[in-house]
Amino acid sequence: MTRSNSLAVGERKTGFGLRFAIVALVATVTVGASGSVLAQRTVPASKQSIQLSFAPVVRAAKPAVVNIFVNARIARRLSPFADDPVFRRFFGDDFGRPRNQSSLGSGVIVSADGLVVTNSHVIKSRGRADIRVVLADQRQFTARVLVQDQKTDIAILKLEGVGGRLPFLRVANSDAIEVGDLVLAIGNPFGVGQTVTSGIISALGRSQVGRSENQVFIQTDAAINPGNSGGALVDMQGRLVGINTAIFSQSGGSNGIGFAIPANLVALYVRSAETGRAVARVWIGADLRKVDRDIAASLGLSRVAGALVTQVRSGSPAARAGLRTGDVITAVEGREVADARGARYRLTTLGVGKSARLTVMRSGRERTVRMQLVAVPKVKPSDVRDLSGEHPFDGARVANLVPAIAEELNLTDTRGVVVVGLSRDGYAAGIGLRPGDIIVEVSGREITSLSALERLLRRRLGTWDIAIRRGGRVLRLRISG
Repeated sequence: MTRSNSLAVGERKTGFGLRFAIVALVATVTVGASGSVLAQRTVPASKQSIQLSFAPVVRAAKPAVVNIFVNARIARRLSPFADDPVFRRFFGDDFGRPRNQSSLGSGVIVSADGLVVTNSHVIKSRGRADIRVVLADQRQFTARVLVQDQKTDIAILKLEGVGGRLPFLRVANSDAIEVGDLVLAIGNPFGVGQTVTSGIISALGRSQVGRSENQVFIQTDAAINPGNSGGALVDMQGRLVGINTAIFSQSGGSNGIGFAIPANLVALYVRSAETGRAVARVWIGADLRKVDRDIAASLGLSRVAGALVTQVRSGSPAARAGLRTGDVITAVEGREVADARGARYRLTTLGVGKSARLTVMRSGRERTVRMQLVAVPKVKPSDVRDLSGEHPFDGARVANLVPAIAEELNLTDTRGVVVVGLSRDGYAAGIGLRPGDIIVEVSGREITSLSALERLLRRRLGTWDIAIRRGGRVLRLRISG
C-alpha cells in the first residue's frame, strides 16, 4: 500500500536520531577477542543526550489515535411467560425489550479522508450501532463500518462529514521489525483519556493467543490495558506496526505481556475498505499441524518448528505444487514459520493471486516448491439444504463440507456433511445439535454427502442411531422414530 508519510521530514529524522541516541546512551558496545559482546556504560556527554525523550514521536503519532464509543441496541430473547402478569410482577415490564450495549475502545486513522482501523470486538454489534469517534483535538465524528472480520479481530470504519485532511499514520512493513525494537502503545486505557506507554518488541509470530488459524501476534512489554484495544503500536519513526488487541493477565491489568495484530495483516483490510473488494481467504487444499517434539524426533528435524502436512486434497493448489503428506513447511518466501498458524499467516499476507515459495523438509532433505495462492472456492446452492420432516434433523441447515464452509467454521475436515444452522423450533435443536457438528453416521450408514443423508432420511425408522463429530470427539445419540 503506497501512502505519503504523515510525519514531516524533520520529525522522521528526529525519530531515527532518538532511537540511535538511546542505544548510544545505554551502552558503548565492543566485541572482545572471544566474539562476546561487552557493554561499557558511559556518562551522557551532552545536554541533548541527557534530555532524550519520546516526545517527538508521540507528538507526531498521537493526533491519529482516536477514542471510539459504541452504543448498540441489543434485542433480548423473549420469554414465553413475558405476558404473564405474575411473571411481569417479579421481572418488570421491560423484560424482553431491547437493551443498550455500550463499549469503549481505541482506533487509528490510516488515511487523510478518515479511514479508521480498530478491533472487531470494540465494535461488537453485527447489527445497527451508533459509533462515535473522538479525535485527540476533541473533534467528534460519526462513523460507519466498512469492513468487519471477527476471525482476525479487525474492523475498518469510515468517518462521516470529514472536511479537509485528517492526521494519519503510515502503515509500516511489520516484517521489518525485530525483537528488541523500541515501540510505543497509544490508546485510551480504562477510559481515562489518551495515554502512551513504551517498551520493546519481546517476541514475534505468537500464535497461541488468537482463535483464528490465520492469526499471529506481535508481543510487546509496553503496558496494554483494557480500553487500549484498537490503539496503535508505533515504531520510533511514528509508523503503525500493529494494532493493540489483547493482554495476558489473570487480574485484568497489564503484566508486561501484550499482543498486537501485525500491520501487514491490517493492510489487507485497509486495501479492502479502499477498493470495496472483500479480503479473499487463501485456500491451499492441505491440512497443516504444528510440529511438536515427538513429531520433530520421529522425522529427524533439527528444531521443533514448522507446519506438518497431514493431508493433501486431490486437485488442490498444494497437490499441484507437489506437497505430500509428511512434508514439513519450515519457511515461506524465506521467512521461517514456527507452526501451522505461522505458515497460514504468511500465505494470507502474500495474498490471493501470488505465488509462494515454500521451503520444505522431506525425508531429511530440504526442498523448495512453488505454490499458486487461490481463493477459497465458493459454496454452490446445491451444497446446502434446509431439512424438515419426521426425523432427528428437522429444522437443521446442513451442507456438504466443502472448503469454504470448513474455512468459515474452522474445521480441518473437508469431507462429509456439517450442521451450519438450526431453527429454534426444530427437532434438531431440541436434541442438542450445534452448528459445526459433523454428521458421521446415521443408522449404521456412513454419511459422505448431502445426497447420501437425504436418501436415509426418506426412510421411516423406528430408531435413529446418530454419530456426530464435535471438537475431535465422536458423540452417539439414539432417537426414537
